[in-house]
Amino acid sequence: MITVLIDGQSGSGKTTLAAEIAEITGFQLVHLDDFYPGWTGLAGASRMVATDVLDPLNPGYYRWDWEKNQPAQWVALKPGHSIIVEGAGALSAASKSSALKLGTLVTVRISAPESLRKARALKRDPGYEPYWEMWAEQERKHLDFSIPADVEIVLDSNGVAGKP
Repeated sequence: MITVLIDGQSGSGKTTLAAEIAEITGFQLVHLDDFYPGWTGLAGASRMVATDVLDPLNPGYYRWDWEKNQPAQWVALKPGHSIIVEGAGALSAASKSSALKLGTLVTVRISAPESLRKARALKRDPGYEPYWEMWAEQERKHLDFSIPADVEIVLDSNGVAGKP
């Protein structure tokens, strides 16, 4: 089994890269956006990657119901099948440890200038603007405790929106 963990701040290109890899490989694809427990939930979702998404026997997660602000239905993943997990908080010491117990691990971190990331994120979801700073602070805290990635992708300000 191969696990690919793709981390990076909002608007850096994680989802686009993950979708392209999933299309080529046929790996299961999990987006942390589907289960962040609210706007203050980056650390919680990061923990869920290690404990739930990468569980060897019953992998999966509870979708987050943003309207009710509570967990929703369980999304079961296929145990023993290769997987891509993408989102801010995907790569941590705990998720690395859990993934290595399952087999081969590849880690990727994508970064880009804040101006580019913000423009891309707000183009994708204009309703995100009031939460940008609160979320960015959580991302900074996550990065303060980050572990090195196998692959570091850095986009410059000339990057094309929508493509990593």
